[in-house]
Amino acid sequence: MKSSEALYAQVPSEAQTNGSRFNSIRTAVPFLLITPDARTGGMGEAGVAVAPDVNSLSINPSRIAFLEQRSGFSLSYSPWLKNIASDINLGYLSGFYKIDENSTIGSSLRYFSLGKIQLTDVNQQDLGTFSPSELAVDVTYAHRFGDSFSLGTAVRYISSNIATNQFSAGQDTRAGQAFAVDISAYFKKQTYLLGHDAVLAAGMNISNIGTKMSYADAAEEYFLPGNLKIGGAGTFIIDEENDITIALDFNKLLVPTQPLYNGDGTIQSGKDPNRSVPSGIFGSFSDAPGGAGEEIKEINIASGLEYWYNKRFALRAGYFYENPRKGDRRYFTLGTGIRYNTMELNFSYLLANSQKSPLANTLRFSLMVNLGGNSQ
Repeated sequence: MKSSEALYAQVPSEAQTNGSRFNSIRTAVPFLLITPDARTGGMGEAGVAVAPDVNSLSINPSRIAFLEQRSGFSLSYSPWLKNIASDINLGYLSGFYKIDENSTIGSSLRYFSLGKIQLTDVNQQDLGTFSPSELAVDVTYAHRFGDSFSLGTAVRYISSNIATNQFSAGQDTRAGQAFAVDISAYFKKQTYLLGHDAVLAAGMNISNIGTKMSYADAAEEYFLPGNLKIGGAGTFIIDEENDITIALDFNKLLVPTQPLYNGDGTIQSGKDPNRSVPSGIFGSFSDAPGGAGEEIKEINIASGLEYWYNKRFALRAGYFYENPRKGDRRYFTLGTGIRYNTMELNFSYLLANSQKSPLANTLRFSLMVNLGGNSQ
């Protein structure tokens, strides 16, 4: 990214900010697809149905309705795309407060810095440096219905300041802005399975459903990375000191797949991607040029394992798979965590081939603090 042209819009290139490579699904602000917290990061990005914590706001807001503490907050940080640049990073701050036994509110700030970039024009003349950044601010409400089910929603403001006051494609560019909502659900049930007490859970989050984003007046508008995430988790209580959680998530982008074009610009196969947000969401299940087979390839899979000893020390591992033709993110993850009194510190590490994956050796750190004691 050496010119203002490269900053004009976050469309897929060799590597997007969410770590995927070429992808025929084009969106703005792909940083919204990054999982910020280290616990989920250590479990292969699986976590839509695992036991709740304050970072549930980033993956399934409805889960915060089952938090036992009165309030809490979390800080997360990750150096990002280290194989591409040394100064890209993601920061995340979240917090919650229980209004009463069944209702919980939360808020979060996600800030993505793309470091410092040298700008040049089409004639390779120096235009100085620019420090692009993006952010998202959320407000969340979650409500539980009895001891097993909850619903949640989040309202999000997004700003993408990747080309402010630059001149590109014959237009003055500006920061992109958009609004979006999440709709989520969580279900859990205590049971007895495989000779042990267990908690089985399922979760769903439809995220980033909102207005399109553009970076200049009368310029092309890009879909936000709307996403459907569904999954399940099972926690097995081995004894008083040991428990194990197994989690599995499936993700599908809810935006149009790019069609195949003829030489004259007409569509050879697939559907026109220039349509409304509702049409893009519902059409995303049937618009791939390759038909049902290609639609299935657009589903990525996250799987994870978490082990807790004495509710004080955790070990985690996971695997994330995305089809090579749809982003090609494939990697293992490792993680650990430690609790002391009201604090929990988590760390994760991403294992991938550094020659093939821009995400190789990614580190994530999270610190969670619970306040106010038990709300029950």
